[in-house]
Amino acid sequence: MLSQKDIEILRELAQKYMQCAVSPQQEEVQKLWIAHNNGCGQRPMVLIDQIPWEEMDVDGSLQCKIQDPYWQSVEQYLRRKLYQYKHMRADMFLPGYIVIPRKLKDPDFRSFGVNIHEKIIQRNPSDSVVSHAYEKQFNEMDDIKKIKHTILGADKDAEAEIMDYANKIFDGISSVRFQGVTLHCGLWDAISMWQGVEEIYFMLMDHPELLHAMMERMTQIVLEWIDQGNAEGLFVTPEKTCHCSNTIKAALDIEDANDNGMSQNSWAFGMAQVFSSVSPEVTKEFEVPYMKRIFEKFGNVYYGCCEKLDDRLDILSELPNVRKISCSPWSDPYCFARNLSKGIIMSNKPNPALAASGNMDAARDELIRTIDAAQKYDRTLEMILKDNSSVHGHPERLWEFEQMAMKVVCK
Repeated sequence: MLSQKDIEILRELAQKYMQCAVSPQQEEVQKLWIAHNNGCGQRPMVLIDQIPWEEMDVDGSLQCKIQDPYWQSVEQYLRRKLYQYKHMRADMFLPGYIVIPRKLKDPDFRSFGVNIHEKIIQRNPSDSVVSHAYEKQFNEMDDIKKIKHTILGADKDAEAEIMDYANKIFDGISSVRFQGVTLHCGLWDAISMWQGVEEIYFMLMDHPELLHAMMERMTQIVLEWIDQGNAEGLFVTPEKTCHCSNTIKAALDIEDANDNGMSQNSWAFGMAQVFSSVSPEVTKEFEVPYMKRIFEKFGNVYYGCCEKLDDRLDILSELPNVRKISCSPWSDPYCFARNLSKGIIMSNKPNPALAASGNMDAARDELIRTIDAAQKYDRTLEMILKDNSSVHGHPERLWEFEQMAMKVVCK
């Protein structure tokens, strides 16, 4: 149980959050996102995500005061949302309720029961970014048994207690909803940590059958997760985001009324970043057949992350229910927009190094070029500044990027 002081901290933060969430500005942003996600947007949308929070606290507003780990995470969530709304709002959307974390039976279910054997090569003492080297763990077919059938399920008893307590804490301020499970289907990210990236490249040539066996086993387990999540209605998306992008496609009350937590009404995301350095044919053989079986279970899919996808967008178009595809900093926006299937949103990732270094002129030129490419080929565009691992101790650089980007898209 929290102290009265802790409860007052949460209530004060929730009141400030709700004042922002129900503001006329947020009503307008909601309309813009609905139009955008339905393919009839008025302008490119802008978001900032994956922020180096350890460098952001300029006024103490990010300092958590609650000691309990669970409720501290709620406090931190509210503090960060308020900070971002104040300093680098862009087109961020705040749903009109408080979102709290789920209590899963196995919080680490995405590990497939495989322990990662890694060595830290280099660490930046000022943040959480580290360089890794991974030890190869799969050498022969019998090693496939290391991949375990983990369980996706909620701890219903714990969640009932938490929700009852949350409703008392936020009584008179806001309703409360559990954060949904957004399924991360980037299976090659996991394999990269089990084998090492270079080793995967050798295996594509020398042991392709082992990689296929790994993907098949993982795919079967993911399909089990989907069945388990559907049985409990876990795929609710109250934050209306998927992989840093906003997903709202109808008025919030309509979305909430239709959101039964089933995968058919929800978003998932996938990627195969390790394939940036191989041919499109490798993506077609080692990624597409497995993701087809997973993505058909979801109503909407966001595909891609930091990998350059310009030369394989036709292959990715074979994947079902893909609504957005990532146009990474390594992409040529004109090539990407030209090759992107009409009806799929071009989800551009501006180069975070430009903002981090304070080079706003170069960042502006990059945005203008991307917008021109999207307009030339009549593509719906969003721009998400993410992977901001550091701003070199200058949080105001993200604020400046937000101001610059909004001027560019709104002129």
